[in-house]
Amino acid sequence: MYITGVKAFALRLQDDHTEEPAYSIAAGERRAYKSRFHETMVVRIETDEGIVGYGEGQSPISPLTTKTIVEDLCSPILMGADPFDTGHLWHRMFSSMRERGHSTGFFVDALAACDIALWDIIGKTTGRPVHKLLGGRYRDRIKLYAGCAGEDPSAVAAQAAKLIGQGYEGLKLSLRSPRNHILSVVSAVRECVGSEIALMVDVHTVYSVSEAIQLGRGLEKLDAFWLEAPTVPEDIQGCAEICRALDLQVAAGEWSRTRFEMREAFERRAYDVVTPDIGRTGLSEGMRIATLAETYNIPVSPHIGGGGILAIAATIQFSAAIPGFLIMEHGHEVHAYRSQIARRAPRPDDGAFILDDTPGLGVDIDEDARRRYAL
Repeated sequence: MYITGVKAFALRLQDDHTEEPAYSIAAGERRAYKSRFHETMVVRIETDEGIVGYGEGQSPISPLTTKTIVEDLCSPILMGADPFDTGHLWHRMFSSMRERGHSTGFFVDALAACDIALWDIIGKTTGRPVHKLLGGRYRDRIKLYAGCAGEDPSAVAAQAAKLIGQGYEGLKLSLRSPRNHILSVVSAVRECVGSEIALMVDVHTVYSVSEAIQLGRGLEKLDAFWLEAPTVPEDIQGCAEICRALDLQVAAGEWSRTRFEMREAFERRAYDVVTPDIGRTGLSEGMRIATLAETYNIPVSPHIGGGGILAIAATIQFSAAIPGFLIMEHGHEVHAYRSQIARRAPRPDDGAFILDDTPGLGVDIDEDARRRYAL
């Protein structure tokens, strides 16, 4: 078997028809670009035997950039290759731009999409779900936490009650507010949902080290499950100091795409929980990261963020196949929206994804929908 075709598609699932710019960035420091749409980049790899695999590189901003990287840099390496050579092909693609300083970012997002597609091909060829190929199923049920957005304490608490009613065992509050306001929101949610629900608080790197420690001490009194992304990721020593100062778990790592990036953070114990994003790492490197995390006794809680249905499906397979899995992120409010390119896709049931034995990733792509949303 060998690869005969590699195609990349930048997708934009439109939510309105206004003439406003696709991207915006809020005033102030440490703010990320936001898109009015769900955007992503999907790769389609075909073999001489007619087997087609799909992968996704998380591309919520500028998916045309990731698409171009696949077409110009990844495709020449993949064409004619055996899709079963996942490790070798990952290394060849990664090494192709490593000396030029492109060992993360858009380039590795593109590589991740290709890698996921290769695993989808292998699963379909062998008639096995990807998690069986990655080493086997550690669990049948992938436990989820749901995003619980908003800044108004009473409104967030009301939303939390609805989500708990849907079976979620954890909730993540994304808050960039001053410390006292964050604590008031978390307090309202804790009072509403009781003591058994895990509450995660993501502050998106906007706090200094000392401010994060102060916030964490307040969150400890509210029995929060973790403080996520407390300060800038480049300050590994500062992240380690936050971990040492708090009994509360600190979660981070969604921005790191390779084990090479994560090694120092693990060595310095800068994370209590690592949150790799399979739409950025791919499955091959995601498994290596999970093995490294296990070496340092650090649990793994996969991030989803801007990932679409293929990234979600790959993350489910990854979560089933690692011993150190803790809980998986789930965008409950956008799951159906991000599944529009699929005729068949995983769907949550009572706060979890239930594993089955569908070959490959378990996603059946609707080619008409894929063409309809292509940029």
